Amino acid sequence: MAYRNGTYVAFNGMGTTNPTEGDMKYYGLLQKWGNEKSLDFKFSDSHKKTYSVRDTSQDITLKARLRERMSKSKNMLLIITENSSINRGLLNWEIEIAVDHYNIPLIIAYTGYSSILHPGSHRGLWPLALSERIKSKTVKAIHIPFKKAAIGSAISQFSIHNEKPNGSLSYYSKEVQVRWGLITQ
Repeated sequence: MAYRNGTYVAFNGMGTTNPTEGDMKYYGLLQKWGNEKSLDFKFSDSHKKTYSVRDTSQDITLKARLRERMSKSKNMLLIITENSSINRGLLNWEIEIAVDHYNIPLIIAYTGYSSILHPGSHRGLWPLALSERIKSKTVKAIHIPFKKAAIGSAISQFSIHNEKPNGSLSYYSKEVQVRWGLITQ
């Protein structure tokens, strides 16, 4: 079995390969942060651990490659935007496979929010597969804002190897988010 040390990133691709469009821009920002080699943000991208696939690849080839990437992942960073609940593409399948087959804890990062203190209030943004797994409590997930400090902390803290979030609706305390400078006291 492969050593699982990468972070699998999932988001609604909105059918585009343009890195400036749709939710793909957030993945690009993660890659930029990871390339900075800062001490507070360690990011090992699971998508760089296997051969790339093209948009013209057959569905079976694409899913096989994504499964291979998940098999090498310690956690999944799920980027949630206003586009995430749109039932399109592979996002629901990725969540299902990560949770049900690989037991990967989810780091759910919401764009456009400075803090996340009540994860359930964002359920309208959740893809169906996530909503079902939160409702059934079969997913271990932490809900965070899409901020460098929060993502860096969650990636280093939660994995299949050590600590997992306590439940489906875990989040960092207000005190922690204040310490990061995300919110004021």
